[in-house]
Amino acid sequence: MTKDTAPDYKPTDRTKLKRIRERAHYDRETIYDILDAGLLCHVGYTIDDQPYVTPTCHWREGNAVYWHGSSASKALKAQRQGIPVCVTVSHMDGLVMARSGLHHSINYRSVMLFGTAHLVEGRDAKEASLKAFMDRIAPGRWEDCKPVTGQEIKGTMILGLEIDEVVAKVRTGPPADDEEDYALDIWAGVVPITTRIGKPVPDPRLKAGIEVPAYLKKIKIG
Repeated sequence: MTKDTAPDYKPTDRTKLKRIRERAHYDRETIYDILDAGLLCHVGYTIDDQPYVTPTCHWREGNAVYWHGSSASKALKAQRQGIPVCVTVSHMDGLVMARSGLHHSINYRSVMLFGTAHLVEGRDAKEASLKAFMDRIAPGRWEDCKPVTGQEIKGTMILGLEIDEVVAKVRTGPPADDEEDYALDIWAGVVPITTRIGKPVPDPRLKAGIEVPAYLKKIKIG
């Protein structure tokens, strides 16, 4: 998106950055990429004047972000009633080591969404959404698993949030020191941070002869 192009998502009072505005992104590609690059989000909400922030797994389908949990969850029951929620997803990409202590920073990618959640209803819709979640992690796993039961579907609540009021914030690159500090004999640069997927570890009770599925060797996150 160029400066002459209208943003995909219009900035609001809650999403318009007040400081370091050049780090803000309102284009669909950047926001989708950040959401899709991870599995963990944090959902913020208030119940009886008490604020909470719940870490949970998320997935994106089209222009909405979804999360799930027990149908008995107090948090999800409150969220389904239309209380305001704030969902964040963030990734740390590097430690930015400057010459000045105050100019140290972090390279990161983050998304913040505001709105009210909607409930995914009906067995078919819920099952399709859960399949999309599992396919997001390991395509092919859903078909390998034991078929989901009606009781399991009933006991699971799925909530979604339309991507509408949203902003991405990104920092990349080397440290930004004061000009006079570049002459100092102090190492400066970036220490990269990456997410690494390890080798699958079999369940101790796994039946003999069952090999690791090929799709589990291809998982990529981050």
